[in-house]
Amino acid sequence: MSIERWRPRQAHTRQEEVLLRRLCRTRKLFGFLREHRHELFDDKFQTELEGMYRNTGAGKAPVPPALLAMAVLLQSYQGVSDAEAVEMTVVDLRWQMVLDRLGSGEPAFSQGALFDFRERLIRAEMDLRLLERTVELARRTKSFDWKKLPKTLRVAIDSSPLEGAGRVEDTINLLAHAARKVVVCAADLLGWSVEKTARAAGIPLLLESSVKKALDLEWSDSEAKAKGVDVLARQVESLEAWLREKLPEEMARPPLKEHVDTLEQIRAQDLEPDPSGGGRTRIRRGVAAERRVSIEDPDMRHGRKSKSKLFNGYKRHIASDLDTDLIIACAVTPANRPEEEAAPALKADVERQERRIGELACDRGYIGSPVVAEVVADGGEVVCKPWVPRNGKLFAKSAFKIDMKKMTVTCPAGEVERIDLGADVEFDAETCAACPLRAQCTTAAPGNGRTVSIADDELLQQRLRKMMSTPRGRERLRERTAVEHSLAHLGRRQGTRARYRGVRKNLFDVRRGAAVQNLETIQRRLESEGEQRKAA
Repeated sequence: MSIERWRPRQAHTRQEEVLLRRLCRTRKLFGFLREHRHELFDDKFQTELEGMYRNTGAGKAPVPPALLAMAVLLQSYQGVSDAEAVEMTVVDLRWQMVLDRLGSGEPAFSQGALFDFRERLIRAEMDLRLLERTVELARRTKSFDWKKLPKTLRVAIDSSPLEGAGRVEDTINLLAHAARKVVVCAADLLGWSVEKTARAAGIPLLLESSVKKALDLEWSDSEAKAKGVDVLARQVESLEAWLREKLPEEMARPPLKEHVDTLEQIRAQDLEPDPSGGGRTRIRRGVAAERRVSIEDPDMRHGRKSKSKLFNGYKRHIASDLDTDLIIACAVTPANRPEEEAAPALKADVERQERRIGELACDRGYIGSPVVAEVVADGGEVVCKPWVPRNGKLFAKSAFKIDMKKMTVTCPAGEVERIDLGADVEFDAETCAACPLRAQCTTAAPGNGRTVSIADDELLQQRLRKMMSTPRGRERLRERTAVEHSLAHLGRRQGTRARYRGVRKNLFDVRRGAAVQNLETIQRRLESEGEQRKAA
């Protein structure tokens, strides 16, 4: 099977010239992509894209991969579905111009071909290469004076919430949803109807359109609700016992195993024995670690925007070059994971481009990442707000002099104690008791002295506090707002809700959106330089 290479023309047709003139005010990226498509998808990159396909000589010849990759970018640019993207190649002259198909009355590809290509991109990590190609294109077009830029990268990282695409349900609906999946799968394996399977398995609650309708309870009555949970739990147990008897081998392999595992996960995380006895089951008190919130999207988790605002889904993270405003790396994590866990993946993607981080600007959510220590150890610098010690109206930690060379701390009264990183230091209780400043320093019980917590990264925190105390340091900290703007633009492009289910597919979408954003950044820079040359 030979793969046809995409070879769009470079010379303009008369119709293209008309379209390009009309794209000078709005949707300028269409014109930019028309002009630079041969550079973005050069022969070397097209060879990489073709490597995603096996050359077996069998099957239907695929659509040129570079053409599909361009369509993937256009799809993100306009925020259209797969079906709409197919139609755009027929009804939208701008799409036809960029794809070099002006005048064609047939779609450039099928919806299935676009879906298959996206899956191949993800499997081969070529979505990352697509993002990297935009950075390479910035170099090739000379949209930045790279000789004047620092040899090492000045990188800023940040994150924003991304609501998951899966339906979030409460415990009762989660259990019923998971059980229904099991029943439907078992019915398919047995060749039975769903109704027959549910009745045979002893879980007739699933026969209604809603399990809460089937239970028919006054849900504001806590006792009635507890009884309903117990009834559902017993029917779920009956279903599992029936499966062990009827389909023991099928329970150990897909597809039934996956649905049974999900049901077990929901039971384990949301239910517990009722301590009042009687063999009853109740909803678990407290929230289980790594609690699953959606049956359709297993990777979604509870997260927090702030102490009071919750969301369910993911966090999207980006790393931006502060000197070019280009996004150079992306990551997606479940919403419950701390920001610092995304930093290693971001750094790894940056290092793929053979660039070294000379300055890392981040917020305090990332400060605990090992990447921070790695950057410092490599001679780089970290720019971040330090943790602010507070102690009410009493002496704060900042009132104590910490000497990292001598590894000592001196209190406001002049007493000195040795310190260890990551540990609390306690001043002598007798000395504190006789100290005239005690009332301003501590409310510790008699027999205890004032304690001061020493962070694992105390040396870094001291450096950050020193930096923040100067106008130049505060100015450098403000430079990080550039990544916040990039993230806001990306969020507006993607929307607040995830397009796909699962971490990996949403990472693809973030990378794709970042690639489009980079292309717009290059386009604006080239346009600005052109205007400056005209003015000169």
